[in-house]
Amino acid sequence: MFKVIIYAGLSITFDEAKEILNTSEGVEVIYKRPIQRGDLGQAIKEHPDIIGIIDGVFHQNSAVGHKEILNVMKNGIQVFGASSMGALRASELDTLGMHGIGYVYKQYASGEVDSDDDVAVMLDSDTLEALSEPLINMKYVFTNAVSENVITKEEKDELLSIAKKTFYPKRNYSQTLSSSSLDNETKEKLIDFIRISPDIKKEDAKSLLTCIKDLVENNVNVLD
Repeated sequence: MFKVIIYAGLSITFDEAKEILNTSEGVEVIYKRPIQRGDLGQAIKEHPDIIGIIDGVFHQNSAVGHKEILNVMKNGIQVFGASSMGALRASELDTLGMHGIGYVYKQYASGEVDSDDDVAVMLDSDTLEALSEPLINMKYVFTNAVSENVITKEEKDELLSIAKKTFYPKRNYSQTLSSSSLDNETKEKLIDFIRISPDIKKEDAKSLLTCIKDLVENNVNVLD
């Protein structure tokens, strides 16, 4: 039996994740809530072949440590990271064997982003619903809005400055736009653009799950 453990629930719901990667013949996939310090010690006891880290806690509890991930990899377990905590840790440990995937990971790995505040959100601890907007998503959307001539670079810089100065639990598009100097017509165009823009953290989570699915299928086929 090939075993996979995925820490998610916030950037992508468990139901959405299972549409991409789910338990099948010869494969067991276990989904767990966002990772925190100490979780990997328990995960090792379950003897997984692959661990995927998407979501994790930042400020509510102690975040998963680098040594914990290194210890997992020393036990022969492949570790993948994307989207949120996974992307951050992958950018710090990619030279030591952790696999990073997606836009957010590349932003951290390149040094374009260097703070966990960029992916942090306020969440409902029961439902894991995000109650604020991650700065990394806003940056992605506003940058694309400049490319599509929805806003100017100067307007993007103003919006990001407002968003960065806002404490992450209160950060959202509505508050950011209302605090800006954009005229109403530009705001309306930007709101329409936001509505059709992808959630980059979710897209990265999907990419991680798809990557692991391909690896799992290849390994199961080899075992067969």
